[in-house]
Amino acid sequence: MNSIANETPDTNVHPPPSRGNPGLLARLSGWCFDRRKRVLLAWVLVLILITVVSQLVGANFQNKFNGGGSESARAQNFLRANFPSQAGDTAQVVFRTTTPISDPANQAKITALVNQLKTLPHVSRVASPVGPAGAFQVSPDGHIAYVTIQLDKTTQDLPNAPIQKIVDTAEAARANGFEVQLGGQPISAVQQPVFGASEGIGILAAIIILLVAFGSFIAMGLPIITALFGIGAGVGVVALISRVLVVPTFGTELAAMIGIGVGIDYALFIVTRYRQGLAEGRDPRGAVVRALDTSGRAVLFAGTTVVISLLGMLLIGQPFVYGLAFGAIAAVLFVMTASLTLLPAFLGFAGASIDRFKIPFLHVDADPMRNHHSAWYRWSRLIQRRPWPAALIALVVLLALAVPMLSLQLLFSDSSNDPTTFTTRHAYDLMVEGFGPGSNGPLVVAVDLGQTAGSPAAATTAKLEAGLRGAPDVAFVVPAQPNAKGNAAVIIVIPKTSPESATTASLVNHLRHDVVPAAVAGTGVKALVGGVTAAGIDSANKLSSRLPLVIGAVVLLSFLLLMAVFRSIAVPIKAAIMNLLSIAAAYGVIVAVFQWGWLGGVLHIGKTGPIDPWIPVMLFTILFGLSMDYEVFLLSRIREEWLRTGDNANAVADGLAQTARVITAAAAIMFCVFGSFVVGDVRVLKVFGLGLAVAVLIDATIVRLVLVPATMELLGNVNWWFPKWLDRIVPSLDVEGEQEPVIDLDGPSSTPDQAAESLPV
Repeated sequence: MNSIANETPDTNVHPPPSRGNPGLLARLSGWCFDRRKRVLLAWVLVLILITVVSQLVGANFQNKFNGGGSESARAQNFLRANFPSQAGDTAQVVFRTTTPISDPANQAKITALVNQLKTLPHVSRVASPVGPAGAFQVSPDGHIAYVTIQLDKTTQDLPNAPIQKIVDTAEAARANGFEVQLGGQPISAVQQPVFGASEGIGILAAIIILLVAFGSFIAMGLPIITALFGIGAGVGVVALISRVLVVPTFGTELAAMIGIGVGIDYALFIVTRYRQGLAEGRDPRGAVVRALDTSGRAVLFAGTTVVISLLGMLLIGQPFVYGLAFGAIAAVLFVMTASLTLLPAFLGFAGASIDRFKIPFLHVDADPMRNHHSAWYRWSRLIQRRPWPAALIALVVLLALAVPMLSLQLLFSDSSNDPTTFTTRHAYDLMVEGFGPGSNGPLVVAVDLGQTAGSPAAATTAKLEAGLRGAPDVAFVVPAQPNAKGNAAVIIVIPKTSPESATTASLVNHLRHDVVPAAVAGTGVKALVGGVTAAGIDSANKLSSRLPLVIGAVVLLSFLLLMAVFRSIAVPIKAAIMNLLSIAAAYGVIVAVFQWGWLGGVLHIGKTGPIDPWIPVMLFTILFGLSMDYEVFLLSRIREEWLRTGDNANAVADGLAQTARVITAAAAIMFCVFGSFVVGDVRVLKVFGLGLAVAVLIDATIVRLVLVPATMELLGNVNWWFPKWLDRIVPSLDVEGEQEPVIDLDGPSSTPDQAAESLPV
């Protein structure tokens, strides 16, 4: 074998010290096993209670991607103080008529609807296209027009009921030859995606994979049922979280996607260890206790790691990111808790009959010793015979997949990516057809005239308007509207390009840094460029700037955790590098598909566009946590074999042989669950689902099956080197519970970690 360090240690075996009393998880699993009826009843009651409360309280999902303390936020605060009636968000009602808008019948319908809208709650003003003042609200061809509804509050401060009333009132005006659609951020808040289609596809795929993995209907069903209990409770809590935090409309599906994937996986690992316990001759209760005291520890560690990674998103400092993070955390915590409490109860009901209903040709013996010379063992040996070529080929593949990441463009997608069943999508398309793409994302210039009054104020405002009109990529400028006191004004700027276009982002920067300062220089007038589109650009900039901070914090914490678990320097460094490579490859794939359009027709992505800036942040935190799951499950077995035999190469082969089947099944489940969201209608979930699915696929194939055995063969015993001084100050985290007898590598009095410390570098 080729290795950096390949000395063969002595083989004196001595038993580990006694563990004393069983661990907390062992005692908890025994308690849940003995009181399984009570545990099941408690979970049913909790699920009912959370569901009822969430239904009574109601959800308040909001697509509010504001810019925090940015210029757009300051502009919003200025408008709130000086234009109270215009401080809220706006919505549009868009018409398309077969006869010209100027037809008296069409004008009468529009006027009647405008009069109805004016009387609705929270509507402060309605700008009609009927009359000379609204001429710019009618398209050049005369068949498309729009009404602007000014609300007195922002979307996040409005309940859904008054917004839905606007939608119902406008849609009631539809008639043959008189199409009515609605757009704007308030309308998006009440356009909820259909829940359940993608999740159903993912669960069906998980059922098939579990049947192949276990070959038993009962063993297959337990992880599914356990995960569904956890997801049911988690989804209800996400709805409650939306009442106190900003949670986007896709927050529930995002939490469900993550919860289903990790929930089934966690239960899968525990059920696998339980079946092994039965195969070893343990009674059902003993097998449950053993499974929770070993794999249960790993599940607790893995789930905690995912939660800690998600908490890294709080470093972003954006309210909507907090909502997404806590929603995902709630889902992970509930499915993890279900795996550690409800699953032992289910195993108590199943008992020794867990494999009773076997499927011919699919049933797999749970005895791990039968896998000692499996295909996975032979594959590991094959890679270990040629570690350098294997490692280099894997590295080239990962880097090639990551290349498109260099073109990553981070901006919020607009309503052009909404499902075609949404009225917001139809309104967007009509506005593009009639007025150009920029009409969907007007910029709001808030002008603070201060002490300037009369002719100087008018002159400065006129100069500012002229500068805005002369800026490249500006399609139209609505004349300034002063407030009653005459100390403030509002100018609306319509870009030529869509809200999600990089050109629009460049325009905002140009107006702020060049046009506005030149127009107000030396006048005492101040102007701020804001509006929903500018707020999205500000938020994207802030998210992009914070991404390195999140990556650094999560990588550092993961390194420390793995170092404490495996008592090694090389293992956590190697894990961090491999995780970063697989995540970079996932970034590259989503750029190639959603920005460049590769395989766009096959995946039905619609139009190409930028990647929402929260996606790389959340992808990183979740993927790093999930990768650590597999790292812990695989390397804990490898380290256990190394401590038992002192043979690094055999430890890698044996560890891979014992865990590869279940890890591959777990990865296949996650791939299908995450990949099922690609067939859905919500673009951000399609991007997120593809990124997660690709990363899991890469992690389970290129990383676990090629890079891990190749690099561990190259490093040899250096994998387990840990200095004595570091061993004394780093706390030890016992993930896999009781270990087998270990090899004395440094004489009768040495411990395994002391022996590892003595290995040559």
